[in-house]
Amino acid sequence: MLRIDSLAKRFGDVVALDDCSFEVSRGRMLGFLGPNGAGKTTTMRTIFGLVEPDAGSVTWDGEPIDAGSRRRFGYMPEERGLYPRMKILEQVAYMGRLHGMGAGEARESAATWIERFGLADRAEDQLETLSHGNQQRVQLAAALVHDPELLVLDEPFSGLDPIAADTMSEILINEAREGKAVVFSSHQLDVVEDLCEDVAIINNGSIVVRGVVQDLKDAAPLRHLEIELDGNVDEVLDGTDGIRHTSRQGDIHTAVIDAGTDVRTLFAKAQRTGQVRHFTYTTPSLTDLFREAVK
Repeated sequence: MLRIDSLAKRFGDVVALDDCSFEVSRGRMLGFLGPNGAGKTTTMRTIFGLVEPDAGSVTWDGEPIDAGSRRRFGYMPEERGLYPRMKILEQVAYMGRLHGMGAGEARESAATWIERFGLADRAEDQLETLSHGNQQRVQLAAALVHDPELLVLDEPFSGLDPIAADTMSEILINEAREGKAVVFSSHQLDVVEDLCEDVAIINNGSIVVRGVVQDLKDAAPLRHLEIELDGNVDEVLDGTDGIRHTSRQGDIHTAVIDAGTDVRTLFAKAQRTGQVRHFTYTTPSLTDLFREAVK
């Protein structure tokens, strides 16, 4: 288990981390969320000793993290640190050797991962000749080549097309199923909601929400309401207490409302306004929870 405990870090007058704490268990995937500048990258860098915290600790399986334990970790940084003019197979194998693998073992594992990512025919090409999405795949292969126990990824889905994102998702799901601890940051909350059992939301350097995604949704004082009807939906929602915000996509109107809002009264009001084609009342989405946490 990765345990982040009460991390604090200042850069001059800027508070980057303030009592930041969360855990990531083996076999589970945690989405690490927050606005830009909230402290996600700084937190990840403390795991790998790239940033020294002013206070707090980072442990793996209850022990302080050192150079030896970091060899068992895989990291995909925000700044993609691969060599643009190095051949893909050579580069991924080199990353394996840096993590303690023998030359033959590293090359074999690199070839396996490159094939899994559908890049076997590009193995002898230079990285800079690949598209952005394929470079992302190579970066992830470099993080996985040594079969890490912990995988830490900073914005792995950034800039990926849907096919590349599906490939990335499948790999991460498989790694978690095999017992790896996986933590990744992303602004794509729908992806996080689909993939992650757990979530931690950071804002201004502090964790403001953490826990099992479904438990957080069930316990939230918010609900998600969708309405479509032959009539003016605004007449249904206007004057109703407990509505946080509304949006519209096509003919579907969505409202985030307080959990105690009288939905039966709203439904009856909708029926009086026009023919109800769609009316659902569910737990909030992760996006709804995120908005409330960082507002």
